Amino acid sequence: MERVIELHIERLPEGYYLATSDDVQGLVAQGRTINETIEIARDVAKKLIEASEEQISRLSPIADNFDFPIVIGV
Repeated sequence: MERVIELHIERLPEGYYLATSDDVQGLVAQGRTINETIEIARDVAKKLIEASEEQISRLSPIADNFDFPIVIGV
């Protein structure tokens, strides 16, 4: 079953990106690019959620329609 989580991504002074989430307790991921950071965050979130049934119950199921921002380097 797919669930929606909100990520907060910030650029660190060292040039890396850091992702955290209020939806998944303990989620912290760091990467060299936004895409890498999102992929790491996805893996971390999945492991944290699988380890805790309580986390699953707090997440919203994915809707039939939703907005999804994409990042494009130009």
